[in-house]
Amino acid sequence: MKKTLKTLLAGSLLLVSTFTFAATPVTQNGVTTIHLDQYGGYFSAEETLAGPKPGKYRFVVSNKTNKMVGFQIQDFTTHKVLDMFPLEPGKTGTSEVNITENGFRYRCPINPTPWYEVENVSAK
Repeated sequence: MKKTLKTLLAGSLLLVSTFTFAATPVTQNGVTTIHLDQYGGYFSAEETLAGPKPGKYRFVVSNKTNKMVGFQIQDFTTHKVLDMFPLEPGKTGTSEVNITENGFRYRCPINPTPWYEVENVSAK
């Protein structure tokens, strides 16, 4: 029971710290930059993905694994591929795409990861 409580507390603190300390994306010259680190089977975002607005985005994706991975980003509603590229171990790739009110979703098509779906894109 004590071990379970410690595990739940540690997990809760990790979850809260993830959302509490995520940076606000920076927009320069009309382009908003999001940094993503790709690990074995998941992505970690440096900036918060909450409340995005339609517009031009630059995704800077770093491969933190010791194997080839990839990055694929799609329109959330239509599933139209906006960009896709492979990443060698330790390398970083950049993708500039236009995000609409449809939202977007991304994943690694090489090292299977679940879709990360962002559908709350609003011009307001």
